[in-house]
This record gives sequence, structure tokens and C-alpha cells, in this order.
Amino acid sequence: MKKYILLLFLSLLYVPFLYAQNTITVQGNVTDATTGQPLIGAGVSVKGTSTGTQTDATGAFTLSAPADGTLVVDYLGYNRQEVPINNQTTLNVKLGVNAEQLKEVVVVGYGTQEKRDVTGSISSVKGETIARQATQNPVSALQGKVAGVQITNSGAPGSSPQIRIRGVGSAQGGTQPLYVVDGTFVSDLSFLNPADIESMEILKDASSAAIYGVRAANGVVLVTTKRGAAGQMRVSYNGYVGTQRVTNKLELANAQEYATLINEKQGTNQVGANNPSTDWYDQILRNALVHNHQVMAAGGSDKVTYTLSAGYLNQEGIVKGNDYEKITARLQTDINFTKNIKVGYSAIFYDYKSNDIPSTIFYQAFVAPPVLPIFKANGNYGDPADIGLGDFANPQASLDWYNQKSQGQRLNGNAFAEISFLDALTFRTSLGIDYGIDQYRNYIAADSLTTVQKAQRSTLTKSRSKTTSWLWENTLTYNKTIGDNDITALVGISSQENRSELFAGSANDVPFESEANLYLSLGDPETFDITNTGDRYTFASYFGRVNYSFQDKYLLTATLRYDGSSKFPKSDRWDYFPSIGLGWRVTEESFMKNQTIFDNLKLRASWGKLGNNQIPSNIFTLLVSDPGSYTAVFGGVPSIGRSIASIVPPTLLWENVKETDLGAEMGFLNNRLTLEADWYNKKTENAIFTVPILGSAGLLSNEITGNFATFRNRGFEVVAGWSDNVGDDFSYNLGVNISTNKNEVTELTTGNNALFNGNLPVGGYQVTISRVGDPIGSYYGYIVDGIFQNEQEIAESAQANSGSIAPGDFRYRDLNGDGVIDSRDKTIIGNPNAGLVYGFNSGFTYKSFDLQVDVQGVADVDVYNGNRNTRYGNENYSKDFYDNRWHGAGTSNSYPSADLTGGNLDPNDFYVESGAYVRLRNIQLGYNLPTGVIEKWKMQAFRVYVNAQNAITLFDYNGFSPEIGGSPISQGVDLNVYPLSATYNLGVNVTF
Repeated sequence: MKKYILLLFLSLLYVPFLYAQNTITVQGNVTDATTGQPLIGAGVSVKGTSTGTQTDATGAFTLSAPADGTLVVDYLGYNRQEVPINNQTTLNVKLGVNAEQLKEVVVVGYGTQEKRDVTGSISSVKGETIARQATQNPVSALQGKVAGVQITNSGAPGSSPQIRIRGVGSAQGGTQPLYVVDGTFVSDLSFLNPADIESMEILKDASSAAIYGVRAANGVVLVTTKRGAAGQMRVSYNGYVGTQRVTNKLELANAQEYATLINEKQGTNQVGANNPSTDWYDQILRNALVHNHQVMAAGGSDKVTYTLSAGYLNQEGIVKGNDYEKITARLQTDINFTKNIKVGYSAIFYDYKSNDIPSTIFYQAFVAPPVLPIFKANGNYGDPADIGLGDFANPQASLDWYNQKSQGQRLNGNAFAEISFLDALTFRTSLGIDYGIDQYRNYIAADSLTTVQKAQRSTLTKSRSKTTSWLWENTLTYNKTIGDNDITALVGISSQENRSELFAGSANDVPFESEANLYLSLGDPETFDITNTGDRYTFASYFGRVNYSFQDKYLLTATLRYDGSSKFPKSDRWDYFPSIGLGWRVTEESFMKNQTIFDNLKLRASWGKLGNNQIPSNIFTLLVSDPGSYTAVFGGVPSIGRSIASIVPPTLLWENVKETDLGAEMGFLNNRLTLEADWYNKKTENAIFTVPILGSAGLLSNEITGNFATFRNRGFEVVAGWSDNVGDDFSYNLGVNISTNKNEVTELTTGNNALFNGNLPVGGYQVTISRVGDPIGSYYGYIVDGIFQNEQEIAESAQANSGSIAPGDFRYRDLNGDGVIDSRDKTIIGNPNAGLVYGFNSGFTYKSFDLQVDVQGVADVDVYNGNRNTRYGNENYSKDFYDNRWHGAGTSNSYPSADLTGGNLDPNDFYVESGAYVRLRNIQLGYNLPTGVIEKWKMQAFRVYVNAQNAITLFDYNGFSPEIGGSPISQGVDLNVYPLSATYNLGVNVTF
């Protein structure tokens, strides 16, 4: 049986045999017939066989072929040529441009379309652009590349970036876009190796995304992975090794400066000025190693093509002890049984492991007094009790004591069958599966490291979650040209089920003998705590789309999807999601034929409706609880009382997005200069919010979730590009994209009752507000009107009766002029929604050298510095605060004194800072080895490069990084995020 399984597996990896009958070695170059530029990656094959190769970075090729055979040379956008060999060992081929083939093709939902015929707003990023960045998640590679897309990265190894397409599409529902990988819906792209990607398309407007209906409110990201092509097997290796280091490290007060500040605060000499100083950031951070490797084999014949790849990533975090490792593997096969029948599959496996760190480690390092030593003279950890300044954790002890490991696996696959018939019809059925397991183990040893960090009993906690999703879709496509009419019509049905289950347990007194012997059953049975929860929801959909073109001038795209979801009550389970897009290719008109300004001019307009299914399941179900405290005894008989756990909304409607888009696409100077501009108006209706209710309602949960808001995003996007050749050796391309966005809450069903959030961990402060007329999640608080310099200023101010106010405290502006500072003087003090996002991308090629430079940035955005605002007592201060603080009359009118207590911690605009930044996102210099060298080494291409990512970030924010994400109603609140690091690496790309 095993040998039959082996034979079946080998057949899927079919590699055509090599023939050897009167063969010779043929070499040569393939170039552009007009410019003489080498054509990289042109296909060169022997006619009638599966033998073939591709040209390298200099346009050169080498292969074995029959002396009397014929070479077929093919390259996208050029006329195909057949060249007789005639016993020649050197053949140089010049290909002429094919205007028809030069039409750019982009992936759209359930198919492809020529870019010139697209009526919606779609951006495409090619795989080589993604692979040329040292990113572990493909989404990160999009940063600064696509107009209207804002990406927020975290420096934590293995983390997934946050992506916002044209602002926030949902308030408290999920805000991530829909990811579609080879036709399978997934929640993120962490399982993908960037080097496996052929292209990524971002569907930004409602017209292009409406084919995905209820899943598309936050936009859609389509990922197409690489597939094999007919020809001789090609094996490639891509790898790099590098180092990561912290940039823009926040400078904290040293021991002497801290002593000065604490003594000023206490009015005493409590802390000596000659203590040794500990820089806790330096103590927990390190320069970290990262290396990444990928091997791919691809090839096939006219009947069978295949791709097989494997990848390995090992990344150290910049925090000591934080490590991440992942393995990826992908197998793809397409089989053409006949001219009209094709089947295929793609399977991706992902495995990860990580050594975790405490989630509060950056907070601990930020607040720990620098007078606290790492270790005492006797070798024990420095103890906060010895310095008498508060219950601080020793960050080094936290890292050493923390023992948590995470791991998981994921299998993502898609299989399809496609049948073409009656010349114009194609039926396709596909089944996608996404299966994942995530688990972690945390062990707290019974120990006493410090008076704060201690545990009398050990605790073992284990968790295992499993998610399973299947998606079955069937489509029928009609494609026909009738005279001047080009018609492509699609109808389809789709069904999907998602299941998840979580099992977690904990126990005390589990002995630690080894990592392999940590079992809950070894603990005290009386301390067992077991949790087992799960979820299941389903979807059903019917959809259709018509693409119509008349005389290649007038374009129409119409889409309709009818979606049903079990997440909604039966009365509101189904909804329609229509869209329409119109386009006019103006340069195809006869009156434009003699003009010399535009090479291309297309105007387009679209409107569509989208939905959002990323809400908790069954929130419309009324839950009842029976806690023991509700039990009463009557006549000796206990009666169990019950209470409504939470109020459910009387109705729960679909959260939907309606969007209008107006765009123009232009080409000038033989299309060397291109320009694309869009204006959009995107309105989210029936947005789902959770709002508080009176505690007197007697519920276990004093809140209700429902359709309580409407908000809008509106903005412009501009993309410009220039590409040209200078002589035979030098070519370059320049690109810039700029996008604006204005967010505004337009309606709340709670009337004038605004929605507050952004809770800080101290004082119960809520720093964000969502109310009509302002951006969602705006910062809300007092305006600082200077610093009180003396008691007389306090006595003459509106804060005279506001409690304990002292010189050096904030003076708040009396906005309503009533002579009292209270909540009525609070106002909008900042906006966390970015108003401007931009990127600049460039590439240069000179002979065998290539250079790529990418810059990206964000402007017109604010950050709430919750690090400064989170104080319980004698936490450390930043060096900036020490240098600018008030410490006597006339010393400062902008920074308060060291006594940051009481009203000084109220949310105010002192804590709101600019989140604008500009970053050198990526710079890479590469060199392609000469043809003679690689032929001697029996290779097809060899490129070596050096790369720097995030090397320079310029900003004014007083923190590690202003790049801070979060939920739309509490975003941009910095509570010690894991900062980005700069990565410097050396890599190679080799093809055999």
C-alpha cells in the first residue's frame, strides 16, 4: 500500500523527463527589439517538448536542445517568436512589443480583468515587490505602497499588522479586511511566506468589493500564490540573515535625575543623589538575530504543472528571551486532463513556536525607578522594598521568572475543478479548508524573587484552541464577444461554516521536573479550574456580476450578492449587497485621436453597498444567570433566583457600508507618466456599538450592544508614477501615493449621549469620545492653559475651589466661562484617525546593479501618551520631562511639576502629542553576477543584496514609536507598545 501512495505522490510532483538525442547546448540573450533592454524572465522552450528555461537578470539563457529543433521565446507584452536552431550554439532573440498583450491584468473577485476595463478602485502589488522586503508578514510589505491603505505594525515577533482601508469601516465589529488566498477566506496572512506570493490586490471601493457582500465592509485583500508553468524544473533559493536593533529608544531619567524629581515631589531628601543608576530599557533589550530561508521548485508540462516550496524563519525579539520560529510549506498542482477540463489544488502548512514575554514588560521598564539595582550584592534580585518607593516589579526578575511557550499549526487548502463548454461557458467548483490549532503553556513557579514578585504555590495554565472553516463555492461564467460588445457574466452560490473551540485549565502545586512533564493532573485536584467554550456560525450566499464593454469605450460592472448569516436573528438574517460601476475610456473616442496630451484617459464612477459579519455570535439571545448569591430559603427550602445577564437589542440589523467613488486614470508621454486619482464617500450605517446602561437595572453586565451609530469616511487618493530608460544601461522608476481621510460620526441613536472609551489603567479615566460631528474615538479632556506659578494665580483662577491645587499644577481653560472647572469644560483635544497617509517608492537599475528605496509616512494624526498618564506614585520619568518640568516660579509654563497626582492626571491635551512620522521603510542594493560566472557555477541567476528596513524614523512623539493601533473607539492610546526595530540584513536569490 505504501508504494502506491508513494507513486501517487510522485505523480503529483511530476517532473518531465529529459531527452538526449543529438542535443547541443544553446545559449543567448533575449532583448527588447526597440530599446535593446534585456527581458528578464522570458520563457525559452524547445518546441514540442517540456524542456525550457527562463532568462536571467541580464536576459541570458542556456539550455540543451536538439540540433535541428526550434526554440519558442515568449514574454508577456511581446510577440512570441519561434527560432530554428539549425545547429547553432548561440542565438540572440529580439522581441517586438505586442500592444494587446501589454494590457495589465488584475485579479478581481472570482476572476481576472484587464486593468483598462476595471470600473472600481483596485490596487495591485506584485510578488517581487513583496519578496524584496525583510518582512515576516506579507501585509507589512504593503505599507506605503498603496494609496488609501494605512498599516500599523508591531515589533513583536509573529504579530499581525493592523490594516485600515479608507478609514475604519466598523466601530466595534471586526475592523480587519477580508483576506482571500487562492479562493479561500482567511482571517490573517501570518501563515503565508511572502516569497510564495504572485500578487496581492486590494479592493478598496464598494463596487469592486461588493461581490463578497457581508464580508467586505473593511475592504478585501486578494492573494494569488505562485503556480508552476510548463518547462524544465526551476529550483530557487531566497534567504537572508540579519540583525535587529532598537531605534528611537526613549531616554529615561537616570538615578540622579530621578532622585531630584522624587525629592521635589515629596518636599524631602528621601532619595539619595549618589545611587548607582539602572537603565531598565538597556537591561531588557538586545540586538537580535533574524534569518529566513525559502526553497522553491516549479515546472511541469503542457498537462501537469507544479510548485513545491518550503520556508523557515527564526526571529529573536528585541526583548531578551523573546523568540519566534515558523516553518511553512506549500504544494500546488494543476492538471489539464483535456482542453476543456482542468483540476488543481493548493495546500499551505504553517507551524510556529515562540518563547513569550510578560505583556507588561515595557510598562515595568518604563516605570521602574533607576535607583533599583538589578541584583543585590548577595546575588538576589534588587527589591523595591529596600528603596521604600513603592511596589515596583524588577523587570529582570520578571523576564527570568516568566515561563510561557506558545505554538500552533495551520493547514490552508483549496481544490478546484473547471469545465469549459459551448465555447463561452465555464463552470468551476472549489472547496477551501482552513484548519488551525493554537496552544500555550504558562508556568508560575513557587518562588520569592522580591517582595512583589512571589508566589506561595506554583500554577500551571494550559490552553488549546481549534478553529475549522470550510467554504464551498460554485460559479458559472459566460464570456463572449458579439460585434462591438464584450460580455462577461458570472453567477455563483457559496456556503461556509466556521467552528471554534477553546479548552483551558489551570492547577496549583504542579512540580516542575522538566518541560515534558508539566501536566494538570499532577497538581492539587481541589484547585482544578476547567473552561470549555466554543462557537459555530454559518453563511449562505447567492451572487452575480456582469462586466460589459461597448466598442472598448463604455464600461459597465454590475454586482449583486444576497447573503445570509446565522449571526443575526432569523427576522434579519438575509440582506442584499448591490453595486454598479461605470467607465468611459475617453482616449478611444474619435475626437481624441489627433490629440497629443493623453496616451490614456479613463473616467469612472461607482456605488455599492457592503456588509460586516465580524460581530459576536448570538448577541441577540437573552441570557439568564443563577449565581449562588440569588438563592433564598423559604420554610427551609432553598429557592434559586435568576437574573437577566444582559439586555439584548430589540432588533439587530446588518452593519452596512454604502460608498461612492469617482476616479480618473491618465497616461502621458508614451505612458511613462501615469496618474490615478479617486474621491470617495464611505458611510457606515447601523454601526454596532456597546453602550452603558444604568447600574440600577440590576444586570450582571451593565451594557447593551446594538445598532447605535452612523459614521462617515471621506477623502482623496492620488497615485503618480514615472518610468524611463536612459541609454542601454540605466533605467529607473519613481512612484508616489498620497491619500487623505476625514472621519465623522453623523448620527447616534443615543441622541446627545456620547459614547466614552479609551480606559486608562489608573483612575478609571476615559480618554476617548464618539459623538455626532466629531471623529470616532476622538480624545476628550481639558485644554491646558499654562502652569500655576504661585498661590495667587490659583486663588484668582476657576480652579480655586477644585480641591488640592498647588503651584506647578496644570491650569485648565474655563471654556464655558462659568468660573468653575468641571466636566462641562472638557472638549475634543485630539484625533487618532490619520488625516494623511503617503508613500514614495523608487527603483534604479544600472548594468548589474539595482537599488530600491521606499519611504512612507503618516501626518495629521494624534497619539494619547498613556505612559505619562499612568501613574500610581513614584514611577520614573522621561528625560524630556526632567529637562522641561516646572520646579519653581518661572521655570516652565508648559510642563507640570514632578507631583503628577490628583487633577494633573485628568485627561488633557498635555498628554496628546503629534503622531506624525516619516520613515525610511526600506532601502536595498543588489548585484547580479555576470552571465559567465553563473554559467560556470551551473546557475541561471545569482543575486546578492544588502537591505535596511526601518533604518530611520523621524517624529516628535515622546515615546518609542508613534505607530500605535487599537480599536476605533480607543485607538492611538499608547500604553507601552512593543516598538518596531531596524533590520539590517544580507541576502541572496539563486536560481538553478
